[in-house]
Amino acid sequence: MARMKFLCDADRCIECNACATACKNENEVPWGLNRRRVVTINDGKPGERSVSMACMHCTDAPCQAVCPVECIYTTADGVVLHSKDQCIGCGYCFYACPFGAPQYPQVSNFGSRGKMDKCTFCAGGPEEHNSPEEYAKYGANRLAEGKLPLCAEMCSTKSLLAGDGETVADIYKERVETRGYGSGAWGWITAYGADAGV
Repeated sequence: MARMKFLCDADRCIECNACATACKNENEVPWGLNRRRVVTINDGKPGERSVSMACMHCTDAPCQAVCPVECIYTTADGVVLHSKDQCIGCGYCFYACPFGAPQYPQVSNFGSRGKMDKCTFCAGGPEEHNSPEEYAKYGANRLAEGKLPLCAEMCSTKSLLAGDGETVADIYKERVETRGYGSGAWGWITAYGADAGV
């Protein structure tokens, strides 16, 4: 079975925000909530890079591990989803996620912010596929239709890749080899220094 993954190629992202806009429009995400956002590092300086961020659908999701009511679950495709019917809005997943994916739907006092919302990899939720109830709570279920998430399909530079993890890895590996980076891919020198062994 395929294991679905996202990957953003920082060398291709041009910070156009088409991914974030596509997600908001396809899923009718309310104002103030962002299931996907573009983060820019070193904005306006040499070495500027932009990365499209959302739930990365972790293999061993920390949000799932800390949820006290077990409303976060992983599908057979490896997509990390949640049940808004079970969610109590405690925020543990918000604090556990290194990508800032789970979000409260409104800003207010703790306990009145509502149930968490997050990227669903356009896979809907636990309700019947493509039902009005599923769409109202979770947005479009493009995966059930055999389609990829709209954010990746709308990426004009194909920076944002989505799909089977092995296929995504093969595409990125080919790009890195073509660029001639080897193991010096973006971030290596920043993290380990220019003198670090390859």
